[in-house]
Amino acid sequence: MSTIKLFETKQVRSLWDQDQETWFFSIVDVVAVLTDSPKPRTYWSVLKNRLKKEGSELATNCSQLKMESADGKNYLTDVADTEQLLRLIQSIPSPKAEPFKQWLARVGYERIEETDNPELAFDRAMETYLKKGYSKEWINQRLKSIEVRKDLTDEWENRGVQKGQEFAILTDEITKAWSGLSTREYKQVKGLKKEGLRDNMTNLELVLNMLAEATTTEISKEKLPKGFEQNRKIAKQGGTIAGNTRKEIELKTGKPVVSTKNAKLLK
Repeated sequence: MSTIKLFETKQVRSLWDQDQETWFFSIVDVVAVLTDSPKPRTYWSVLKNRLKKEGSELATNCSQLKMESADGKNYLTDVADTEQLLRLIQSIPSPKAEPFKQWLARVGYERIEETDNPELAFDRAMETYLKKGYSKEWINQRLKSIEVRKDLTDEWENRGVQKGQEFAILTDEITKAWSGLSTREYKQVKGLKKEGLRDNMTNLELVLNMLAEATTTEISKEKLPKGFEQNRKIAKQGGTIAGNTRKEIELKTGKPVVSTKNAKLLK
């Protein structure tokens, strides 16, 4: 799925990768926007060579995807995901890039502060959700879900589960067991792409998701599973308990718990 992202009066081509659940952006278009260079391709070619000499992963791991050009034809184009794009912006000496650089510096400083004082992360999360228009009741529920999630991931680490792919698979097992949907299917129901699923859940969905994760944590602490496969069984057990609760609620209310409502409708 492709779309056009507008920056002032110029266009930045972008492409949504369904498998990776990631947006990719045309590097040449971003360079053109930030530099006003009459030859953005040449500018990027020179910059890429410089980054290679510096050992930058952006230059070595740069991907190519087919994107529509001005002549209406599709050509392989250097693209970057969001993280790579921010790294690219740091390397461009331009007044238009400066606000992004200042923002990145500020975010980095805040993360260092949160390392020394984790409570600041919750305060900033509360402030961010309020600015986005969520109710205080929903925010309190969401912050509690973050705490529950952290307990679960700490337990997984203690039990030998690896961050990244293994965490994602176990999370998917819990989600399927309690909601009847994989994480990707759940996001599709709500019309989401890159957005976080939990930030688009109703209060009831959040409660059941927390029940599934908290139950998984408690079972794990009792059973002491070792490695990925044993933890996978525990994840299904914890999710199933919350799934049974979901079915009971649906039986009594006569309506599904899993909602098509996303953040726009919740607010």
